[in-house]
Amino acid sequence: MNTWFSIRQPLTGRRATVAKFAAFLLPLLTWCVVSYVPFVWHPDVFITDPGDSDFLTAGQQLPKDQFAVENTKLRGEHQAEAKGYPANPIFLPAPHEVAKAFYKAFTTPPAFHGDPWLHQSLWHSIQIIFWGFVTSAIVGVPIGILCGTFDLFSKMVEPFVDFIRYMPAPAFGALCVAVLGIDDGPKIAIIWIGTFFQMVLVVANTTRQLDGGLLEAAQTLGAGKKSLITRVILPGILPNLYNDMRILIGWAWTYLIVAELIGASSGISYFINQQGKYRHYDNVYAGIIMIGIIGLVSDQFLAAFGRRLFPYLPHGNETTFANSMIAIAMFVPRRMIGFLTQPEPQPVTGYEPKWATAAAAATAGNEPHAPERSQATPRTTTTHEEPETRRLVDVPVS
Repeated sequence: MNTWFSIRQPLTGRRATVAKFAAFLLPLLTWCVVSYVPFVWHPDVFITDPGDSDFLTAGQQLPKDQFAVENTKLRGEHQAEAKGYPANPIFLPAPHEVAKAFYKAFTTPPAFHGDPWLHQSLWHSIQIIFWGFVTSAIVGVPIGILCGTFDLFSKMVEPFVDFIRYMPAPAFGALCVAVLGIDDGPKIAIIWIGTFFQMVLVVANTTRQLDGGLLEAAQTLGAGKKSLITRVILPGILPNLYNDMRILIGWAWTYLIVAELIGASSGISYFINQQGKYRHYDNVYAGIIMIGIIGLVSDQFLAAFGRRLFPYLPHGNETTFANSMIAIAMFVPRRMIGFLTQPEPQPVTGYEPKWATAAAAATAGNEPHAPERSQATPRTTTTHEEPETRRLVDVPVS
């Protein structure tokens, strides 16, 4: 019986959906409890009435111990005490404040002239990720396949790659600025360095995991080295290689924040840092959450697209929104391709319709009228056995 805690067994469709929603609802619920329940944490006090204090002002936020010391001082001097309510630190805004900041970031102009909008910062960051990752894949994937296929390339490339990959990519920041300037060049270079060396090793390991029996079978059938690579290795590793690229593009996003601080600050990193300087932490959370949303949506889309690219692989009964959208988008093109490539109907051989038989007989004068038959007249093939050979004779059935 399939239960919630079945070992190595997939959850049913409804339970899997509930578990996926819980992955987001549980952290959100914890955030709400910390933000809205007064007796849970709330180490600060938000001042609503400073009383007779010269130190406090309305709207100020300070720790509870300092608030208690100030009120004790006012009480000793027989002055009006300050009033306020428990609050969390300013760096932890409530969920509704982040939601409003998320909306206003797309609808309200920036607070200071010259600062970018959130969508402008995001688009710039996406371009940095795209060019850094694509150029890394163009070079890294072929090298990784060669290293996994030929031991010569593995011995010549992987030791140096192992040496470089332990170096933090931001350590090359000053060198990248000196060579590529202060614009987007060094940012793309940091993304490239952060993903290229890892990509070579991951792709090489994926190539080595191909079943050796496939290579032996192809060699038995006479396949050469070129055919082994193009007809066996590449098709065999393509599904796992696709998943590797999905994981590696996540690594590229982790280098983005550091990369965009090198040279001229720009992109979503600049937006987040500027909002932090202005103490607008609700906007900081909005920018961070936006990065997570972009990553999650793109990964789910790539996963659904992978199920369409490799339908022969076992994917279970998962149905995602992205998978549904791709199915709808591919329905019309698939119909058109099927219509255009549909073969023309071929005539059926071995049978003659009754009207054709009757017309031929009437023309030859053999029959005054066509015989009435309920079925088409078949043509059969009989076999005459001979001592050493077999002769086929085509005999029409009268």
